[in-house]
Amino acid sequence: MKTRRLITMGLGMATVSMMLLAVSVNGNTAEQKEMQAAPKIKRLESRSSEWGKHYQHQYDSYLETKKSDRIDDMLAKDPALVVLWAGYAFSKDYNAPRGHFYMLEDNINTLRTGAPVDAASGPLPTACWTCKSTDVPRLIDKIGENDFYTGKWARHGSEVVNPVGCADCHDNETMKLTLTRAYLNRALDAEGSLKTADVKQEDMRSLVCAQCHVEYYFKKTEWTDKEGKAQAAGVVTLPWAKGFGAEAMEKYYDEINFSDWTHQLSKTPMLKAQHPDYELYKTGIHGLNGVSCADCHMPELQEGGAKYSSHNVSNPLDNLAKTCLTCHEDENILRKTVERKKERRDELAKTATDVIARAHLEAGKAWQSGATEEEMKDILLDIRHAQWRWDLAVAGHGSYFHAPEETLRILASAINKGQDARVKLRVVLAKHNAADFAAPDFSTKEKAQALIELPMQKLIEEKNQFLNSLRQEWIAEGTKKGLYDPATREGIEFKASYSNK
Repeated sequence: MKTRRLITMGLGMATVSMMLLAVSVNGNTAEQKEMQAAPKIKRLESRSSEWGKHYQHQYDSYLETKKSDRIDDMLAKDPALVVLWAGYAFSKDYNAPRGHFYMLEDNINTLRTGAPVDAASGPLPTACWTCKSTDVPRLIDKIGENDFYTGKWARHGSEVVNPVGCADCHDNETMKLTLTRAYLNRALDAEGSLKTADVKQEDMRSLVCAQCHVEYYFKKTEWTDKEGKAQAAGVVTLPWAKGFGAEAMEKYYDEINFSDWTHQLSKTPMLKAQHPDYELYKTGIHGLNGVSCADCHMPELQEGGAKYSSHNVSNPLDNLAKTCLTCHEDENILRKTVERKKERRDELAKTATDVIARAHLEAGKAWQSGATEEEMKDILLDIRHAQWRWDLAVAGHGSYFHAPEETLRILASAINKGQDARVKLRVVLAKHNAADFAAPDFSTKEKAQALIELPMQKLIEEKNQFLNSLRQEWIAEGTKKGLYDPATREGIEFKASYSNK
């Protein structure tokens, strides 16, 4: 009798367990199916919170990028940067990038974008919005690519109101990854190793990132508007027609005689690398072996029965168990290896900035002393190539990990080019009775900015005036148009390297 009772109890418990398991499986399956079903989202919907209503896990993880809010003043870390960028907006203000949540906010707050007072004023072109907002593809679709890239940055202030988000990478109907910036399609076809027509979904796990994390320039493009008026657009263009390499892109720019600006001191026609992460990644061990950007920066997570990719795009070292350790075995060895790679990159980068800054200052002295264009021609080319290569190696902040060997090679060549320029400059300086010239002190950000005569207090006052006036009008207009997503402003604290608002 006792044995029978025990058997009956055991069967009952097993039945209950099976029922609970069934409920759990059904619940998990329902949750997974809900995530997999493509909801109806408006085409080019720029408000990520609207996508988040259907993809809560992904959206919540995207909001985690709001925690990456520290301001890291790169000019204070290495004041030589101010000299390298003399005459260019980056000499005013340059911080390490924060999380995706802040892409638009930081673009608006930086001194680089100036202090416009209306839609037609300010120092920068409209193209400077391109990688900062989900409103960009929507606006290009609405008015056309050439129109979008025409005029000043302030022109689209009330239309570009939401930061990087869902609509930048996903199709609203299928949720598949998609390219929303046509310049990338054109660049892929021009480079040729992966034509747009041959792109697979696995390729898209890196290419959607390459819409922004690439080198580009603003190509002058003539066009005629609807009223028949001649217009000029600065269309975002990637210099890939000769390849992804440093020398290939350098040759591309040299052959079209392109420069981003003329250096204030050395009079060199300069190139400014943007954020060439994709190009360097392609040359590294991960890129060569088919490891995608998303594999490391957007690992797969599980919550309950739902599996999803993390949209808290961040440093893979912050979540090693889900990123690097899915392939690598020893965490301590891995961390030490990465740290060593970064130290080596930083050492060569620091040497390069010092060498190139002194070359600019010495070239400036040569001009003041009466040097001729013929005497300076080869020197300026060395300076141009030195700074291009240095910038390409450091503008992508993960270069030391994406392609450590290539990064060190490029930096070494930058140092060599810079030293070549300085050797030639000593001859010119001696010829013009300035052989004893020594570069002035640029050991702090403040000293360097004073050296190139930047009116910092005036720039800051003008920026604060803009932030408290026209910027507020943009927010009000964007809200009235129904474009503005309040969730993109929740909890944001104004932060800048130059002052408190």
